[in-house]
Amino acid sequence: MHLAYPAVLAALLFAIGVYGVLARRNTVLVLMSVELMLNAVNLNLVAFDVWLRDALHGGQALTLFTITLAAAEIGLGLAIVLLVFRTRRTADIDRLTALGDPAEDDATSDDTSAEAVA
Repeated sequence: MHLAYPAVLAALLFAIGVYGVLARRNTVLVLMSVELMLNAVNLNLVAFDVWLRDALHGGQALTLFTITLAAAEIGLGLAIVLLVFRTRRTADIDRLTALGDPAEDDATSDDTSAEAVA
């Protein structure tokens, strides 16, 4: 098996994932792009494991570990996104500047603007 084919495919997948993280403003799409980057890493791990003919299959073991971590990451990430969406009514990353209570954020911004005028 030629190593170039899965390596190029993994590089393309990783590049698409990086573009998704940098260009998207929706948190769910950003999480999907991170998963795409992790899958590109998994593809590289398995391809190099097959290419090196490792007797212990270390690449495949690391791939299983990465898949487990990715599942935990997406579960926690989606839980956080749903909680933020319930409180803020938006999933736009640009609008999520502070993690405090939205009512407190409005009150502090009003206080600072009143002090700036006085």
